Amino acid sequence: MDNVLKIFNRFWNDYTSQNPLALRISDLFKAEGENVVHDHIALRTFGIEKINLDKVSEIFLKIGYEAKNEYVFEQKQLSGKHFEHKTIKEAPKVFISELKLDNFSQFLKETVLNIINQIPDTLIHNNEFVFGKRLWSQPSFEIYNKLRDESEYAAWLYVHGFRANHFAIFVNALKKFNDIRKVNNFVKSNGYMMNIVNGLETYGSAEELLEQSSTKAEIADIDFIEGHFKVPACFYEFTQRYPDKEGKLYGGFIAASADKIFQSTDYYTLKRNEMM
Repeated sequence: MDNVLKIFNRFWNDYTSQNPLALRISDLFKAEGENVVHDHIALRTFGIEKINLDKVSEIFLKIGYEAKNEYVFEQKQLSGKHFEHKTIKEAPKVFISELKLDNFSQFLKETVLNIINQIPDTLIHNNEFVFGKRLWSQPSFEIYNKLRDESEYAAWLYVHGFRANHFAIFVNALKKFNDIRKVNNFVKSNGYMMNIVNGLETYGSAEELLEQSSTKAEIADIDFIEGHFKVPACFYEFTQRYPDKEGKLYGGFIAASADKIFQSTDYYTLKRNEMM
């Protein structure tokens, strides 16, 4: 368990340093007497062999995780897998996605190859790149916006690099806030924006054995070549799971719901007083 905690603490410390929203929300639940348990974390990467999904997963396979389900997000040109620990049931799940480059422009492909080629080989070989954040030169706001026109996902990775895209609170472990709608209302009552897609802030259903919601990504002030600009960073998710007919708690993910969760990092302009 020590190796598991060490890895997740590294991701959590970086995640909350850039996105204090998550730490503040976690502390709000703890102040209400809740024990905050994380259902999963999510990581993003590009579908290039040296840093692809399978390469990112190596650090987890080495500490006892195994691959479970695979997912496809055709509209966003993404594929994903989730991983669970073989023996430690309370260990967070891991969801890793990768951007498939085949159907994108030559500009996007060349930009991605250029930044990936800047990653030191030593960090690739020892898997340290997964904690490395942005391992390439200072980003350009012009390039960021051009990438965003094709893929919000690619633009996000270009700016933020390798880090936890989000952690997800396991609603089932909460006592006072034992329903995801109670969680959403509590989060909103404390001044935080929920991610809303097609008028909905909760995705999935009890019938599908999984419900999820998330905050909008926190806005980060990034030092681009052209100056400082505010762009979406990471977000906090909330996950409620339900038992199947055999009474076993569902452990997977629903592609249609995850597709909506991806939109938590879509570019938006933070309006005054919309987020603490």
